[in-house]
Amino acid sequence: MAKKLISIALVCCLAVSLCACGASTYGVKTEKVLVEQDYSLAFRNNDPIIYYVVAAIKVLSAEGKVDELSAKWFGSRAVQFESDVHALDDLAVPPNRTFTIGVDINSFPLVYISNDTYWGFDIELAIAVADKLGWVLREQTIEKENVYNELASGNIDCAWGGIALDPKEVEAEQYAVYGPYIHNDIVIASRDGAIVGSLKGKTLSMPSTPEARQALETIPNEVKKLKNVIRLVGGTTDCFNSLYSGSCDLILTDTCAIQYFNCH
Repeated sequence: MAKKLISIALVCCLAVSLCACGASTYGVKTEKVLVEQDYSLAFRNNDPIIYYVVAAIKVLSAEGKVDELSAKWFGSRAVQFESDVHALDDLAVPPNRTFTIGVDINSFPLVYISNDTYWGFDIELAIAVADKLGWVLREQTIEKENVYNELASGNIDCAWGGIALDPKEVEAEQYAVYGPYIHNDIVIASRDGAIVGSLKGKTLSMPSTPEARQALETIPNEVKKLKNVIRLVGGTTDCFNSLYSGSCDLILTDTCAIQYFNCH
């Protein structure tokens, strides 16, 4: 009887562990890192809006909201923001305004379009920040190469949504930066348990975006060994579906997406 109870307990523990973040069909693992990058927030220099946004994020972090969203989207405390429950206390009451953020919709699961609506980790956190400050949130699709121009023109108040800032622009202090808050490598990945070895004779699925193409161009000699490269207009989700269905051996994706799909 005792052995039977132990067996039942072990099965229950396994079920809980699989359901903690939503059980995936199988895991995905990184085979090769192509580009290392970080995601940060960018604001116009000398724009006081940065103080309100950063303070609101610190308060939300102290209240556990950041950890809650990180667990929901990545299955772990992958996101790093400072915590201070009193961060807003020394600031004046936030003026009523619309807060416009510039987002990259090709950065699933940070930002993407779902049913004609912006969604993702960054969107949920930005909504929480706007609610905390009493602001109206507005999302604006931008290209990461245009962060400075979008900010300088006033088209956006903050570049925030799966944005990997240009290191040269950051070094030149062309705008104020808060972060990085999450590390995200662009990688070639395979199914867990797959023995890949080299790229020779393999089929690779990848998003049909300039960023994906540029990442693949970092290993031109190895790309020549591939049997086939499939460019998918559906982006990250289509790439994982292609891998799950066995339509390809490898995908070009990023580590944030791997974290998401490995726990959903």
